[in-house]
Amino acid sequence: MPLDHNHQLTVLRDILSEHQLDCCGTVSECEQIERLVKSLLANNEVSADVKHILPNIYAYGQGGKYSPDLNAHISAHQDQLADWVNGLS
Repeated sequence: MPLDHNHQLTVLRDILSEHQLDCCGTVSECEQIERLVKSLLANNEVSADVKHILPNIYAYGQGGKYSPDLNAHISAHQDQLADWVNGLS
């Protein structure tokens, strides 16, 4: 059963929160971020405020996926992660 957009937002928020708190993550989490953002951007029920920050989150996931040092990538985005988690709440 596919997740509705509220559940997708919860999963996305959880991944970003874990990155923020743990300062580490996995490539598969970055790929999941990309998939969630693509789905949310295509959904008309998602608010314009949320859609406004999703491209930056997508870029973060993509950058992390290709980063030679994922933990450094996550650490470099600590301020944005906090803002995004708050923006998705």
